[in-house]
Amino acid sequence: MSRYPGLAVETMEDWLLDVANLRGVRSVSRSVEHLNSSSSGPKRTELSNADLIIAICQTQNRDRPQWLRAAAELISRRDVDLEKLLFKARPERVERILAELSRQALIAEPGHDLWQRIHRDLSDSAPLSDSLIHWTRLTSKKADGLSRHAKFFKRPLAR
Repeated sequence: MSRYPGLAVETMEDWLLDVANLRGVRSVSRSVEHLNSSSSGPKRTELSNADLIIAICQTQNRDRPQWLRAAAELISRRDVDLEKLLFKARPERVERILAELSRQALIAEPGHDLWQRIHRDLSDSAPLSDSLIHWTRLTSKKADGLSRHAKFFKRPLAR
């Protein structure tokens, strides 16, 4: 972590989120003040987006479901080598988390090909006892102008 200038972090989880932010994730961030033009993270040859997603989805991070939005955004943007992600999911023990994310994401966008494939390939994983994140947290929100309630669109957070 200390090899990369501009990423002043105290925990591995903060570092992973900063790397995701440097790669364009905007759905969740710690803060943008600490990231600047001199900030740099590992190259994708050192840490692929598939590896980044797997690291974010580790079961010890289940108490931070908002961070899963970063992993979901990378998948929704199709900014991941899906074969590599699926190959590593079971050995790294993130298949249950990815399967649950896919179930929620497919509510928001049933036709998304990557989420469909993740769901198909990992749906035999034991389900979690509780939802990690509600599907509405994986969509874009916009006030409808007629009330103060939010209207949710059926499209992924990132395009």
